Amino acid sequence: MENQLLTTTQAVDPVFMFLFGACLVLLVGITATMIFFVVRYRRSKNPEPTSQVSGSPLLEVIWTLLPTILVMGMFYYGWTSYLSLRTVPKNAMQVKAEARMWSWDFIYQNGKHSPKLVVPVGRPVQVNLESEDVIHGFYVPAFRIKRDVVPGMKNHVWFVASSPGSYDLFCSQYCGTGHSAMITTVEAVPADKFEAWLNEKAAEGGAAKGKALLESHGCLGCHSLDGSTKVGPTFKGLYGSQVKVTRGGKAETVKADEAYLRESILNPGAAIVEGFPPIMPKSDIPEGDLKVMVEFLEGEK
Repeated sequence: MENQLLTTTQAVDPVFMFLFGACLVLLVGITATMIFFVVRYRRSKNPEPTSQVSGSPLLEVIWTLLPTILVMGMFYYGWTSYLSLRTVPKNAMQVKAEARMWSWDFIYQNGKHSPKLVVPVGRPVQVNLESEDVIHGFYVPAFRIKRDVVPGMKNHVWFVASSPGSYDLFCSQYCGTGHSAMITTVEAVPADKFEAWLNEKAAEGGAAKGKALLESHGCLGCHSLDGSTKVGPTFKGLYGSQVKVTRGGKAETVKADEAYLRESILNPGAAIVEGFPPIMPKSDIPEGDLKVMVEFLEGEK
């Protein structure tokens, strides 16, 4: 079978089963031989050594040749599968994945953003990996793929979702205090539904677009909308409230008005909220998106 016709699961699973099977046979064989020798040549039955064998060239050749063949077989099998994992099919759909503390943003060729990786069933997908801050890891167990996402280094993975479903996508590298929350999904849908989703326009204004922008820019990876505690303060009831912050090394209390929200999004290091670590990076969110996001936060009572 050609590399292009393999899925990542078909490339990895047979190698795993081969290695597991070889190790299992060796484990059983060596254990059985050890037990046989312990019983057959125990001291109570053979108190004195009786063997006069000084060596066996045939055995030495066998136990040298067989492990060599086994190890070379493992290498060949693993190498050919690795080539399949790194050889992207020519018709693969291109998606860019931007990783940041602590969320994912998937960008499609038509410019659409999504916090989840939506893909068509049966079509190869190449995910081009980029990090905006620290080292992350793109890990989808269902498709047997895991690849580091390193700042300043281009990397990629590819896979084929053979059946519809929702598959977990994790960050496999510890990337800070919000690492455990950096979870999303790969949503595999039929080709016609994918095309409809890809080409649909986002809701114009309102809460739907505001929430979608918060998701796509990674805000909801650290801040909740329901009042629950995350790495950063919750957005629920934030607008209009009194917030204790540290500005320029001095503690003060400020009102969370529009100016404060804008400053907190664009330059979060200017005023650090009491009780939360100063880990949010600066952002260059476009003015149009920023306006919709602030309007959405003003309505989160």
